[in-house]
Amino acid sequence: MAIHYHCRHCGVKIGTIDDTAINTEQLGFHLLNHEERQEMITYDQTGNLQVKAICEDCHEMLQRNPDFHQNEFLIQ
Repeated sequence: MAIHYHCRHCGVKIGTIDDTAINTEQLGFHLLNHEERQEMITYDQTGNLQVKAICEDCHEMLQRNPDFHQNEFLIQ
C-alpha cells in the first residue's frame, strides 16, 4: 500500500510514501474527525491511499490572499 499526496487546490503531486510499515496513526490521520477524513482521504482501485493536502505554492498564495479560501481550486 502506497500513500499518495496531492494538492487539493491545484492537483500537483506532493509526494508518495511507499513504506508499508507506516500506519495511519503515525501520519496523524487519527487526529482528523470523520468529516475531515472523508474529505481528505480516499482509496484507489489498488488499495493505495490518496490524500488531499496543500502544496507550498498554494499555501503561500492563501497566506497572501486569504479571500482565496472560498475557492475550491486555485490556478497558479
